[in-house]
Amino acid sequence: MEAISNQIILGVTFALLATSVLYLCTWAFKSQAFGWAASILNWVCFGALTAAIILRWVASHQMGIGHAPFSNLFESLVFFAWTIALIYLIIEMATWIRTIGAFAVPLAFLAMLYALTLDPSIKPLLPALKSNWLIAHVITCFLGYAGFGVSAALGAMYLATGQAKDPASPRALLLDNLIYQTVVVGFILLTAGIVTGSIWANSAWGTYWSWDPKETWSLITWLVYASLLHSRFMRGWQGKRIAMFSLVGFACVLFTYFGVNLLLSGLHSYATGK
Repeated sequence: MEAISNQIILGVTFALLATSVLYLCTWAFKSQAFGWAASILNWVCFGALTAAIILRWVASHQMGIGHAPFSNLFESLVFFAWTIALIYLIIEMATWIRTIGAFAVPLAFLAMLYALTLDPSIKPLLPALKSNWLIAHVITCFLGYAGFGVSAALGAMYLATGQAKDPASPRALLLDNLIYQTVVVGFILLTAGIVTGSIWANSAWGTYWSWDPKETWSLITWLVYASLLHSRFMRGWQGKRIAMFSLVGFACVLFTYFGVNLLLSGLHSYATGK
């Protein structure tokens, strides 16, 4: 099953590339045909990726390892792509604005492309990772990351399509509201991820918080998005400011996810999927 899962992941990666191109064509040519094709292929990718994750989970049990497929950087990238696809598809169903996919789906493709450069083999967990709190921590964190990723995609779309020139237009107001909503979802889930991570850290290392680089940058990311929401509520920021703020926030997410693992050392260094 592991081999089948890996083959599905390979196929989904190239399918997501095709999906991204179709969404870009939808945006560039204002074509409903491209939009429908992109949506159908995106749903196929999401379903196939769901199957690949389940097969990988089953395969780990068959190998006697038996852990959720979130334990290393390869698995977390695949799950990250899945969460981005999930949140984007929810937005697409709610708004029927398929041009958003031209900015959101490439994020899922890039995550999968990076995953293909890594070792896909299923390996036993380190003792500290054998906890149900780990599953809750990873799921909430990555759903939060995906929310922030989609908000950044929406922010990029807001800026790239010149919505700032007419911030009172229906399209500009809709994008602005979607940026805000996805940030709120991401913020709530990241908060849950930090809380569950603290509980897991206490059971694994005997302390809820150790100022590990990953913990520190998670807090920095949380504070950046808290500042964004504060600016929205208290100072009425919207439009271009919020769009740019969402991009800055996602840059912090990317450093928390990749930069800390690659450049800094700490308790999370071996757990490159977290």
